[in-house]
Amino acid sequence: MENYDIGNKVLEFANKYGADEAEVFISENQVTSASVRRNLIESARNQQGQGLGIRVVKDGAVGFASTNIFNRLEETVNSAIAMAKVRNSDEDWKNLPSNGKYPAVNGIFSKKVNELELEDCISLTKEMIDGVCSFSDIMAPSGSFSRMVSNQLIMNTNSVEVEEKGTAVSGFIDVITTSDVPSTAYDFRISRDMDIDFYGIGKEAANLANSCKNGVSVESGQKDVVFHPFAFSDIIESSFLSSLEADNIQKGRSSLTGKLNTDIAARNLTITDDGILNGGIASSVSDDEGTPSQSTGIIKDGLLKSYIYDSYTAGKEERSSTGNAVRGSYTSTPSVGTRNVVFDYPASDIISEIKDGVFVTNVIGAHTANPISGDFSVEGRNAFVIKDGQIEKPIKSLMVSGNIFELLRNVKGAGDDVRMVGSIITPSIWVSNMNVIG
Repeated sequence: MENYDIGNKVLEFANKYGADEAEVFISENQVTSASVRRNLIESARNQQGQGLGIRVVKDGAVGFASTNIFNRLEETVNSAIAMAKVRNSDEDWKNLPSNGKYPAVNGIFSKKVNELELEDCISLTKEMIDGVCSFSDIMAPSGSFSRMVSNQLIMNTNSVEVEEKGTAVSGFIDVITTSDVPSTAYDFRISRDMDIDFYGIGKEAANLANSCKNGVSVESGQKDVVFHPFAFSDIIESSFLSSLEADNIQKGRSSLTGKLNTDIAARNLTITDDGILNGGIASSVSDDEGTPSQSTGIIKDGLLKSYIYDSYTAGKEERSSTGNAVRGSYTSTPSVGTRNVVFDYPASDIISEIKDGVFVTNVIGAHTANPISGDFSVEGRNAFVIKDGQIEKPIKSLMVSGNIFELLRNVKGAGDDVRMVGSIITPSIWVSNMNVIG
């Protein structure tokens, strides 16, 4: 059966067995992947997967079930309804999304990516290795290539019918020098289209590792720190993004509760959650429960302007969803999550403005951050001394600690090197008064 026929069948079964509302989420993925080990392609394969999740509402209670066996639709619907029947009615539940006006979203499907064969993907992986091998004493102990073509359909009993195809391609390479005192680095790129320089991924990683040989120590203290997009996005993802989610706001698990329209960041900093960004990894015409996608201003010139909502959390406040329902897969129900998070600050030659500071390319340990308080402590990797407006010697060992809300208030500048690191789009960010331990 075609996906629309499957969806209609699910909704018919839900109606037959007494659901007040019902939703079906159908997902199909074709993934081509390759892995690198010690400068060789270790494996390469094609995989296909499909499945569906069914959410039903019965007397104010929500039930869910999923399956990847499409001849068990009736059984799966019954499982979802049985779950709803044994759960208590949720007085905060309002309704599933209704059909709305869906935006035009560009750059999320590439014919070139769609037509890549396994041999093409192997060749692109080989290009990353060749980039590494452009340096004689550097090896790639690990790396990966991935290409995905997806098709997603959302239907519900409130007339939502949204189907969308997307593509994505990415490359990652981890490298190490073969000298007596080894140094490591990595590089990563992801895109919806075939606009990645895979040779450049390997070469940039190798060049960075090569530049980090013979590191020096630095004195501890409060310093200016420039975070490369890799480092900044890791810290932001672990210590800040969850504080924007309405579910955490409503349950008092966010430091931003009650701070709308207050000054929480540097005057010129703007942060946008953009579900319709051209070519964005998290862009689509709707979120993962069928609400039309939109661009939501989170911080405007330092002021907190909005939280993010799915339909459930929005219903609690009698307001509209911001289109921020996301799912890990068809096996899970939607929950509040960010889409494409875009950081904007006036660009300048920030290195030239710093007399004494450090540049940090990558961090380790961001996942240990406290997402409620915003406190974090990370190890800085591939870090360099900044002296009198110049990037100088590499740093042997470095720890950086602080609080994400103080960090946002202390942003002093941004570079012009904007990168898409997954669904976070940011330039390098210059922050003053960071605690640095050499």
